[in-house]
Amino acid sequence: MRVRVEGDSMRPALVPGDWLLVRRGAAVRPGDLVVARLPDDPECLIVKRAQWHGADGWWLESDNQRAGGRRDSWDFGPVHDIVGRVVLRYWPLVRRAGTASRPRRRRQTS
Repeated sequence: MRVRVEGDSMRPALVPGDWLLVRRGAAVRPGDLVVARLPDDPECLIVKRAQWHGADGWWLESDNQRAGGRRDSWDFGPVHDIVGRVVLRYWPLVRRAGTASRPRRRRQTS
């Protein structure tokens, strides 16, 4: 699955606008970046770093603890619903309006 990063909670590893390729159901180890469902809002996905696994689930933390609006296991405790592990980060292609040029016509000479 593909996920777009929003917010600053995972800086400097991830920045807003980055895209992530996530392998659903992949094994998770401490230190991995994972996508999980918020315990109090299962429709909302979060990207966090897995710290440790206990009987109650994975402890997930933001890389940037000073980010405004960040939410992680310090707020809601261990998480059971891990969607998958991040396997690739990629950047969007920059599209600029008006920079595409028209194809040139070649003159035919006989």
